[in-house]
Amino acid sequence: MNVAAPLLDLAAIALFILGLHFLNSPATARFGNRLAMAGMVIALTVVLVQTGGVGWWAIAAGILLGGAIGIVAAMRVKMTAMPQMVALYNGAGGGAAAMIGVVEYIVFARGGGASLDPIVSVSLVVSMIIGAVSFAGSIIAFLKLQEVMTGRPITYPGQQVVNALIALGIIALGVWFVISGGTLASWGFYLLLLAALALGVLFVLPIGGADMPVVISLLNSFTGLAVAIAGFEIDSELLIICGALVGASGTILTVDMSRAMNRSLANVLFSAFGSGSGAEPAAAASGGPQNVRSVSADDVAVMLAYASKVMFVPGYGMAVAQAQHSVKALADQLEKRGVKVLYAIHPVAGRMPGHMNVLLAEANVPYEQLLDLDDANNEFPTTDVALVIGANDVTNPAARNVPSSPIYGMPILDVDKAANVIVLKRSMRSGFAGIDNPLYELPNTAMLFGDAKASVDALTAAVKAL
Repeated sequence: MNVAAPLLDLAAIALFILGLHFLNSPATARFGNRLAMAGMVIALTVVLVQTGGVGWWAIAAGILLGGAIGIVAAMRVKMTAMPQMVALYNGAGGGAAAMIGVVEYIVFARGGGASLDPIVSVSLVVSMIIGAVSFAGSIIAFLKLQEVMTGRPITYPGQQVVNALIALGIIALGVWFVISGGTLASWGFYLLLLAALALGVLFVLPIGGADMPVVISLLNSFTGLAVAIAGFEIDSELLIICGALVGASGTILTVDMSRAMNRSLANVLFSAFGSGSGAEPAAAASGGPQNVRSVSADDVAVMLAYASKVMFVPGYGMAVAQAQHSVKALADQLEKRGVKVLYAIHPVAGRMPGHMNVLLAEANVPYEQLLDLDDANNEFPTTDVALVIGANDVTNPAARNVPSSPIYGMPILDVDKAANVIVLKRSMRSGFAGIDNPLYELPNTAMLFGDAKASVDALTAAVKAL
């Protein structure tokens, strides 16, 4: 097994890389996941066998327990709660990287060695810090998304100063640990761990729900980096390479998500976006849009049934109502009448990257009907009806024409350029960004109020009856 282990590790790494490659397209994403699962099975098997009988039962128990929790969670989690699960599992990865550092330190301290190898001491302290920050930050992200705590930014006077002081303290203790070769007093090591956990909490508290997809992606890159560095501690090429893959892909996704909102990463992390402290469109000052037109499901059904092209614009409201299957049923009815149906997907719609793609894939919506931002915007001028299902901030024209808006400059879906816009919402409540949407007052826009799923089902029934 000692000879075969490197080859099996290489096979696992190859499967992980191929899995990432196939995740590039919704059409091949399922196959990519299966490849990655096969790679993980190989990697875990190698670890289990390499223990040589020492502690194998603990590893086997961990694999069985973790696998059971993962299977049950995957089967029971609602699609609306997928972002929370991603945040939670990402936190588990960061916590595992931090625990490797803690365990390595405990083993070293009990062994009474003179000092740690410089490479090991640096990797130990860095992986522990980054892993702890990722763990604590991901837990706060989970609590915000799960609405256990408010999704609004939580700020207080001197917040950035406090964070800076904690970060400086972490750097000082980390340098002390490395210079001392790991002989830093145990209280100093555990203070370093607690400080990293505190920084993770304080790092995510001031970030609002509108920016949570970017934060989840960033924390994912942190976890990958922590795992890669932990690989140097325990001399594992598998951890180094796999962690680097996760870190690199998470970083690329973070940059892409920031660009999709036309905001720098620093602005996402430090602006407390959505706290209500910034300037907003003029409509917000008057308590929201005043001149909105409400329509019935029967009226909208006539528009849809006799349209040439209809564009569905899904958002978090669709996810909350679990209306994706109802949307597909409505689309099927329209296609039977010869209507061309397309779906406009904004990169940051929902609460995590690809949220809308996952929901629509679950409903078996054809992949070729899903249009990205640029392609969808090219279609809107020739679209008869744009049906907006709970998408608020990503359809807000204030991003184009209200310089005082917090979202000014953010690329949006140009739904207002369609001949008719029908917005499905429960109420006139604002979205994650906490600002009003002037779209609702435009003459070509009408509101269909109610639960998204119930409204779409009513539209389907009305179209059938025509």
